[in-house]
Amino acid sequence: MDHHHHNHNKYHYEKLPWTLVPMHPVSDDPIAAPIDPGIPQRSFTEKDFEGHRAHTVYVGVHVPARRSHRRRKHLPKDLGDKNSQDSQERPVTPPAQRVQFILGEDANGEDGINQPPLESHPLFSEMEELVKDGDEIEWKETARWVKFEEDVEEGGNRWSKPHVATLSLHSLFELRNLLLTGTVMLDMEATSLEQVADLVTENMTNNGLLGYETKLKVKEALLRRHRHQHEKDPKKVKSEVNMSRLPIIRSLADIGKNHSTAKNQTTHQQPLISPSSTSQILRNVSSSDFQGHDHHRINFNFMRKIPPGAEASNILVGEVDFLTKTLSAFIRLNSAAIMGDLTEVPVPTRFIFVLLGPAGSQATFHEIGRSMATLMSDEVFHEVAYRARKRDHLLAGVDEFLDAVTVLPPGEWDPSIRIEPPTVIPSQEIRKRPPEKQPKKEEPDDEEEEQKLREESGLSRSGRLFGGLINDLKRKKPFYLSDFKDGVNLQSVASWIFLYFACLSPIITFGGLLSEATGKNMAAMESLVSGFVCGIAYGFFSGQPLTILGSTGPVLVFETIVYEFCDLTKWDYMTFRFWIGTWITIILFILVAIDASAFVCYITRFTEENFATLIAFIFIYKAVENVFAIAKKIPIGECICQPPGGFMNASMRRVEEFKAFNETTCSEANGTMVGDCFSSAYASPIFQTSFILFTGTFLISTILKDFKNLLFFPANVRQVISDFAVIIAIFSMSILDYFMNVPTPKLDVPSEFKPTLPDRGWIIPPFHEKNPIYSCFLAIIPALLGTILIFMDQQITAVIVNRKENKLKKGCGYHLDLFILAILIQVCTVLGIPWFVAATVLSINHVNSLKIESETAAPGEKPQFLGVREQRLTHIMIFLTIGCSVKLTPLLSHIPMPVLFGVFLYMGAASLKGLQFYDRLLIMLMPLKYQPDYMFLRQVPIKRVHLFTLIQLTCLVCLWLIKSFQATSILFPLMLVVMIGVRKSLDCVFTRRELKILDDIMPEMTKRSDDDLHQLEDGNGGGEVGFYKKFITCCIGEKVEKQLVKRKADTVHS
Repeated sequence: MDHHHHNHNKYHYEKLPWTLVPMHPVSDDPIAAPIDPGIPQRSFTEKDFEGHRAHTVYVGVHVPARRSHRRRKHLPKDLGDKNSQDSQERPVTPPAQRVQFILGEDANGEDGINQPPLESHPLFSEMEELVKDGDEIEWKETARWVKFEEDVEEGGNRWSKPHVATLSLHSLFELRNLLLTGTVMLDMEATSLEQVADLVTENMTNNGLLGYETKLKVKEALLRRHRHQHEKDPKKVKSEVNMSRLPIIRSLADIGKNHSTAKNQTTHQQPLISPSSTSQILRNVSSSDFQGHDHHRINFNFMRKIPPGAEASNILVGEVDFLTKTLSAFIRLNSAAIMGDLTEVPVPTRFIFVLLGPAGSQATFHEIGRSMATLMSDEVFHEVAYRARKRDHLLAGVDEFLDAVTVLPPGEWDPSIRIEPPTVIPSQEIRKRPPEKQPKKEEPDDEEEEQKLREESGLSRSGRLFGGLINDLKRKKPFYLSDFKDGVNLQSVASWIFLYFACLSPIITFGGLLSEATGKNMAAMESLVSGFVCGIAYGFFSGQPLTILGSTGPVLVFETIVYEFCDLTKWDYMTFRFWIGTWITIILFILVAIDASAFVCYITRFTEENFATLIAFIFIYKAVENVFAIAKKIPIGECICQPPGGFMNASMRRVEEFKAFNETTCSEANGTMVGDCFSSAYASPIFQTSFILFTGTFLISTILKDFKNLLFFPANVRQVISDFAVIIAIFSMSILDYFMNVPTPKLDVPSEFKPTLPDRGWIIPPFHEKNPIYSCFLAIIPALLGTILIFMDQQITAVIVNRKENKLKKGCGYHLDLFILAILIQVCTVLGIPWFVAATVLSINHVNSLKIESETAAPGEKPQFLGVREQRLTHIMIFLTIGCSVKLTPLLSHIPMPVLFGVFLYMGAASLKGLQFYDRLLIMLMPLKYQPDYMFLRQVPIKRVHLFTLIQLTCLVCLWLIKSFQATSILFPLMLVVMIGVRKSLDCVFTRRELKILDDIMPEMTKRSDDDLHQLEDGNGGGEVGFYKKFITCCIGEKVEKQLVKRKADTVHS
């Protein structure tokens, strides 16, 4: 190229409204004219492949020939030698580092152009292919990408299921070759497809890639009409289009012979005829004013799947009969613009990739187009495409993509199989940013991180009186109003109704048991009042309103022991209980003042999951036991007298008394004859019906809860059915019971608001003539035990609710919860009603019922768990409705007890989901090859996992045995404390890394040596090596152990 011609081209391209990227990949001149890729003798120097050679393998791709000696003599010899020497001495930069440099570039790029990078947007990619429909040629949509690929099915007029795009390496290498040798135009100034076609064809013509007539044909091909899959009646659309424009029924080979649409730009060529007469034909229906035509129907339904702020990437591929070689162009617009009917949704286009070639290459072009669209949907290449300043940057992005791809061997899988989108997509941040090179630190980093999390949760000592309580108030204050606003939701309504029945039945049942245990001093009515008072107050003022208060088994045992003691000493039970509750309140206030809740950090997953599993098993066991108790109380085929209030609310002794009554005496005792009381063919199968109702409630609740993951009905309908699953089960089974007309046990709710014992009031006197003065101080002893019971019950449940897996955003409130609970215990003590504490299973189900998942906008994208709807309204409404249950007795009396037992079974089974301990228990029963791919199985040897599980299972069995016998059940809270000590002792058996994976790191652990930290990698099951050394270290302390080792080493050295 002579000097004059070079200057002329420079002047010409500076006038163009876009930045022309040179064909030579590493040319120093950013506006050098592209070279014709069709010249077979075109050469490539070593610089052309710099950064690509070491990481790219060409499979079945034509590599351009090297420069011939005849052409090489035009280059100065010293320059050629210098370039060769530089290329050999310069180290090759890996593509990943080049991409990370491109993404980290500031406004001043490496080429010196002071231009800030384009802001990246989500991309919608659409691929269209040139097809002939009758006598007309048009662009037809064949595939699209939001996150995953969707193809137009060949046999049916519909979209395929979204799937992971599987590409051939050959098509990727062909695409890279096209980007290396084809036209690349970045930051083009164009607002319509006609302008894009003009600029692209003009560029190709100036670079010798197209002749004048071929240029017009290419332009006409680019401006053909675009037909999208959602346009169901293309024939009708075509007729409407043809009425508004001149018909184009000709071969592409004939286009351009009679007219031209070359724009009046700064070129040396003049149009052969005036373009005005044919502008409407050439613009076709793809121009910018196409938006006003009503024959292009926009797919507004699919628009809901497009992320907000998205831009389009259009891939146009096709074969034509007027080309003898392949033409490609990668275009990035400086400003995204809507290009008429180019895209099926009204999304502005930013990128256009055009690939045209001779006949016989359609299948290859289809795969290359898919590769381009998949690249544009890749998170990293998508960023590179927005930030690229020259061709080299795009090539680096392709090479980095090739470095990251996974190859599937052809003999081991079927390429026609569509891979389902994954549930969780791994983060691509590590591909965007280089790994930080920091000096390797020891394990205390994890301890510092745990300490930071504890401080954020309020589980660190503040060092001042009531400091933790003050911090909780400061933490919760900004969210107080939002706690009510966030509760205005249909999901909250479903949670409220579900938890109402889930809480009401235990309260009534607990009231019946409490009536027997306390001589009717407290019964169902007192339990309802306690739920109403405690629930509403806790909902308004607690730190974590997701925690549901309820009556628990340990509290019932405690009340039974206290009543039996008072009965033995002839003391007044309610007065003695008054002082016990008062001392419990005082002790709890002291614990709040000294930030005792900070010790909750010692309750790790080991303890909390043992406790949660135990309570879940109790729910399941009691639910099944209560159903089979119906068969014992109502024998099949017998006609017996039912006590007032039903069998389920009466003791076995009372049931046996009423069984002896005949029809007359039963009526006199206000009983009801039930069972096979008629000699006719009718027989009352009470137990069979109860079992059907019990099983049906559980199955319907379980199936409908998972209904949101099925494929029936729209997503919103599935979500509502899933939220109301338990409510649907309760009402459907209650209706079934009504029509079966079988006298099954029903829910018995008190109908009058008054104490159960007629001789007691709602205020308990602190002194009684039967109780000596010293009984006030003697009450401190049972109060200490009751405090441990209430503290552990409350805080373990709070830890389970606040676990990090639930992704709570409004913070915890352990100190505030305990403070409110202390006040409520004093209120319950004065009123003579049961003490309510955090109920584990109810709280877990409350959290599960309020879980939020992402809206699956992109086709194929799986919903992701976002967190829990943190609010106070459900807690308040649950217990407000419980307080009003006295007025709802006529309705509630129609609900069968077996239905509520089915709800108990469902809650117990549902609370086991997500517990790692339960998953590990199931793994112990599975053969190795069938075990799920859990993360902890990848990182910890299976023997060590089983050992940890067996220790945890042993603790669970001990808790079950202690809780099952009345003589030892009072020690249950103390055993939870002992379990924390058992977990601490496991530091002597397992490595820190194993405990971090299987459990949580306990605070204030002694530092482990580097050998201990990496012992898992040393073989022999990790922690089995050096067991005695670790045991000694754990017992005598690491400092003492190190001193002994040092002294021994000094002795050996001397």
